Amino acid sequence: MAIPADRNAMQQEAEKKLKYKNLCTEIQRMWNVKCMIIPLITGNTGLVTKGLKKKFGSQSRKTFDSLHKAAMLGTSHIIQKVLQCET
Repeated sequence: MAIPADRNAMQQEAEKKLKYKNLCTEIQRMWNVKCMIIPLITGNTGLVTKGLKKKFGSQSRKTFDSLHKAAMLGTSHIIQKVLQCET
């Protein structure tokens, strides 16, 4: 899972797929099962990548709501810390 800046979401998704490709291949080889990489990438303002929407389909409204909530809470926490910081 990653929560990058919105403009980096697609790049982050590609990086995660590449990073875990070897692990997926090893799991398939060791346990003789099918493995699929689904990177959970949501932007810092709640943006969800197109690839994630395709994987989960339309029945995943609760999943997207929780991802949005986590992203928004994390962003607001960072903003609060910055605004409280004395320079």
